[in-house]
Amino acid sequence: MLVFISLTPNWSIACVSRVRRQGTVYVKRRTLTWRRKKVVGGGSRARGMASSSRSSGRLAKIPENVFHGFLAIAAAAMSSPLSAEDEGIFERLQQRADPKVLEEQQQAVNERMRAIYQKAQLRLGELIDQNSTLPCAISSIQVLNATHTRRGFLERIFNPLLSVNQKKAYTLSEALQEVSARADKLNRFDIFQQPVSVYLDQSPDADVRTGLPNLDVYVSVKEKPRILLKTGTDLGNTEGSAYGNLLYRNVFGGAENLNLNASLGTRTKSAYQATFETPILSDPDFRFELGGIASATQKPWASHEEVLKGGWSKLRWMSQSGSRQEVGYSGFWRQMTGLAENASPTVRADAGDSVKSSIFHSWTTDKRDNALLPTRGYYAKAFNELAGWGPLKGDVSFWKSEIETQSAVPIPIPGVKGDSGVSFSTGFRAGLLYPLGLDSDSRPQLSRVNDRFVLGGPTDVRGFRLCGLGPHSGADAVGGDVYAAGSANLMLPLPRVGVENPLRLQLFMNGGRLLPLRTANKDVPTTSGEVKDAMISTISEIGNGLPSVAAGVGLVYAHPVARFELNFSVPLVVRKGEDHRKGLQFGVGINFL
Repeated sequence: MLVFISLTPNWSIACVSRVRRQGTVYVKRRTLTWRRKKVVGGGSRARGMASSSRSSGRLAKIPENVFHGFLAIAAAAMSSPLSAEDEGIFERLQQRADPKVLEEQQQAVNERMRAIYQKAQLRLGELIDQNSTLPCAISSIQVLNATHTRRGFLERIFNPLLSVNQKKAYTLSEALQEVSARADKLNRFDIFQQPVSVYLDQSPDADVRTGLPNLDVYVSVKEKPRILLKTGTDLGNTEGSAYGNLLYRNVFGGAENLNLNASLGTRTKSAYQATFETPILSDPDFRFELGGIASATQKPWASHEEVLKGGWSKLRWMSQSGSRQEVGYSGFWRQMTGLAENASPTVRADAGDSVKSSIFHSWTTDKRDNALLPTRGYYAKAFNELAGWGPLKGDVSFWKSEIETQSAVPIPIPGVKGDSGVSFSTGFRAGLLYPLGLDSDSRPQLSRVNDRFVLGGPTDVRGFRLCGLGPHSGADAVGGDVYAAGSANLMLPLPRVGVENPLRLQLFMNGGRLLPLRTANKDVPTTSGEVKDAMISTISEIGNGLPSVAAGVGLVYAHPVARFELNFSVPLVVRKGEDHRKGLQFGVGINFL
């Protein structure tokens, strides 16, 4: 009997006995395997799994001369006599070895092992290619070590692969592709550690219906920790915060996640949020989310604090093209409180309680190579919200729509091979808020301060203070109902820093306009007809004249957590009442214009 130990990432031991029959050696192997019927989830939910040492019961035909060749190599390696130079080997072993020599020897061993593994992988790939069209059947699929995952959840993923549920036979390549796709699906649930390993074995019995060779599929997983508690700091869109987060994975054994979060920040004084998320029909790309929040946010640009309490439910899915969509309902109780002594009359008029009940839909596609520092690709997003209309109730009613796009292209430099690191990007955002009546017969509800758009700051229109563009009442930025903003940016790698470094020199020009809803006579609309005319008039006004514009130069650093910008800005066009900023401006965020 011979013992072979495979030198692959997945170590295995096989005991092999040989039988001589008429000049040919037959090899019979005995391996340690795991057996379950069909798909097994594991743990108390999936019983019947047992460990056993079994013989495959099959004889693999090996030419005798090849078999004896293996024995000769092994014997030569084990029985080589010591030369005269090796007589003092024990004395040399007792001597202290040079660490550099040991390191070189270890590197040589590692390189040798790597070469053997790569050669084995190449040979395996050749064997698969040569046999890719062979017909086969999948008789069983076993998921190992999924101790906290429901059997029914796994069956919905893997049962369709079984040949009894297929109308036609697999080829070997098709079987491998289908199994690989299901393993990738398991990865996307974020409850298993990567990688998910897949093993194939030929069953001793052929398929009953077709007589084809049967394949047994083994999927080996390792579950991530179910409870994860972390604390830290967060940076994003001109705000910093400290947070504590509790994540409970795989709550009911079907990849459900419960996320509890508490944070204290520079603008959001306190926020407590809970979300529960579950996949629908065992599909990682189709999810349902239920959440709630209670927060208090300081808004110094409008001299008040907003207290928010409410919740939402939504469905999320991803299309085959890679775009993501969301549709859902949200209900919030808002309080404008903590007014400053110098709060404007407009802010005081909207102070107090309001209830927003709305349905919403968003569509997003992102083909950028890097979301924080794109050099090629494009991004697009559309968001629509309908509040307070018809059965939605609440005391605010409007239709709100926003679009956002970004594109980037690399710029080749003559004489520079490969990626030059120079890129040009553009961005555009626009939105409108259309007032509606609470029912079909009532007069339109004009927008409130906490529903309007705001514009300006280091993450959108640089060169202006936070929410510095658009209508103001006294010192307060009270927002607008229609806006448009755009930017053009040239990114250059710094000398002696390198293209791979996420530090760039930025040249930019950006601008935008934010307007309140007004009729052609600059009056506030009061009827549905006036609202329609006012919206047309306001959108036309956006294109009349130059927008508020600023240009500048700065440094950009794309950290994995957020993007940091330090810019020197010069406002070029400023309208009366707008709050601009000349000089240095620092911005931190994840979404820049």
